[in-house]
Amino acid sequence: MKYLNLDQQFSPFGKSIAFESFVFNGGEPHIKISETLAANDEVTITTRVRSFNDFGLLLIATDALRRMEVEKIHLVLPYFPAARQDRVMVAGESLSVKVYADILNAQNYQSVTILDAHSEVTSAVLNRVKNISNHNFVTMCLQNYSDYVLVSPDGGALKKIYKLSQHLDGVPVVEGSKKRDVKTGKLSGFTVYADDLEGKTYVVVDDICDGGGTFLGLAKELKQKNCGKLILIVTHGIFSRGLEQLTETFDHIYSTDSFSNIENTSGFTQVNLNSTIL
Repeated sequence: MKYLNLDQQFSPFGKSIAFESFVFNGGEPHIKISETLAANDEVTITTRVRSFNDFGLLLIATDALRRMEVEKIHLVLPYFPAARQDRVMVAGESLSVKVYADILNAQNYQSVTILDAHSEVTSAVLNRVKNISNHNFVTMCLQNYSDYVLVSPDGGALKKIYKLSQHLDGVPVVEGSKKRDVKTGKLSGFTVYADDLEGKTYVVVDDICDGGGTFLGLAKELKQKNCGKLILIVTHGIFSRGLEQLTETFDHIYSTDSFSNIENTSGFTQVNLNSTIL
């Protein structure tokens, strides 16, 4: 297997096929693969998508490989773009996850590997998909903790959190919930369904942290109910509002480099994706 790592700061499986890329003045991405490939070479493209231009680079890289007569192409795209927009909530919206999936399906990859997809919709709309769970990642994060309780931040995470609990030999789970205005996105009504958390360590686990409002609201409720240490584990860390308020609230935060590279601090650890997790 050979690897084409389109994001040069993201190489989960090692050395990349040599290439050059740039963006034309008109905004169009361009690529030139400078390594000779044979038709019987099997290539895995790895990338991170933070813009539609990143997605465009993936598409033209796929075309370049096809024109070099490479027949078997796999894709590793840990953070799947628009996975959160997996339903139409109000009139006039797009079902964006399907837009991205339809484009990828047209590329006819041998396989598409994603990590901890937001919901089952992503796997349903993608062909030949491998949705890797967060189990190995979370296990790595928790290896130095004991006697902890998992926290589901909302109803959407419940199914995955109970599967994770089973993987961790039946670690107890506390359920949380929130309300969201579908028109404005405003969060309210955070609830933790327990009376006294008895000073134990509580571990909030979810797939994505964007602005962090869900976790800050949930943390407030957990602290009011006598939790001890508070840990946050999110697979895909966007952290669009930065980490300062989150690290002030949680004792430690863990994420992966599925979206971007973030420097480790005393309160934050980024786990680099590799074959152990993917």
